[in-house]
Amino acid sequence: MLSVTDLSSFLYCERKLDLQKVFGLREPLKPALVKGSIRHAAHERVFLLEEGIVSSLSEGMTSEEISSAYQSNCEAVLQKVISENEQRLNLFGLSGKQLFQDTFPLVFEEFNERAGYVYHFGQKHNVWGSLLWKQLTPKIIAELKIVSEKLGLTGIVDRVEAYETGYVPIELKTGKSPRDGVWPGHRIQLTCYALLLEEHFKKGIKEGFVYYLDHKEKKQLAFNPFMRLEVEELINKVSLLLSSLKVPDFTLHKNKCISCGIRETCYSEQKMRELVTGRAKN
Repeated sequence: MLSVTDLSSFLYCERKLDLQKVFGLREPLKPALVKGSIRHAAHERVFLLEEGIVSSLSEGMTSEEISSAYQSNCEAVLQKVISENEQRLNLFGLSGKQLFQDTFPLVFEEFNERAGYVYHFGQKHNVWGSLLWKQLTPKIIAELKIVSEKLGLTGIVDRVEAYETGYVPIELKTGKSPRDGVWPGHRIQLTCYALLLEEHFKKGIKEGFVYYLDHKEKKQLAFNPFMRLEVEELINKVSLLLSSLKVPDFTLHKNKCISCGIRETCYSEQKMRELVTGRAKN
C-alpha cells in the first residue's frame, strides 16, 4: 500500500523515490528537519490536550487568563518534545534552550489566536467547562491516520477542523511558501487527504488548507472531481514505478540534487550498479 507522501515524493523526484522505496536508501538527518519536526510535534500535541484545556475553563475568566492556560500547555509540551529529541539535537550541536526560545513564540502565536476564539465562543454562547468543549466548533483532530483499501492509500492528516456540517483538512508545512497557490506536492497531499476523509467520514470535502508556518500563510485549496482522477492516475504511476526493474533517470531540475541526502549514491555509477545487481539476485 502506498502512502500519501509517496505520491508527493514521486512528483518531486521519481528516481529518489525509487531509490528510497525499492533500494532502502535513507537520507541523513538535517538540522532543519529536526527543528521542523519538533515544532510540528508541539503543534499537534497541544491540540491533543485541548479537550482538557477547554474543559478546565470557567465562567468569568478573562481572555488573558484563557490565553495563559494555552500558553502554559504550549511551554510544557514544547519543553517535553525538545527533551525527547535531545540526542538528535546534540548530533548537530543545537541548544535545546535556544531552540525553545526561538520556537515557542511561533508555536504560541497560533494558540493565542485559538484562545481568543474559544473565549469569544464561550461568551457568545454562555457555556463553560465541559459544556463549552461539547459545543465548541470547530474542534481540531490532530494526526488522524486513515487507511483506504479502496484507494490503496494510507496517510496521516496533520489536522482536521471538524464542523457540524463537515470536515476541513489542514496540512502544516515549514519552509518556503510559493508566491501563488501551494506547491504541487502539497496540492496532491491535500487532495489525497480529502479523498481519505470523504471515505472515512462518508461526507464530501469541499476545501482544505496548507498552512505555511514560517510565513504565517494559510492557503486555500478547493477540491473538484478532476482532482480525484488525478490522484488515482498518480497512484497507478507510482505503483508501476515501484514494481519496475528499471531505475528512473535523473530529474531534469538539477537544483533539487544540490541538497539531496542520497546524491552521492545516486550519481555514482559503481554504487548504482551494485544496488541493481543486488536487487536482481534477490
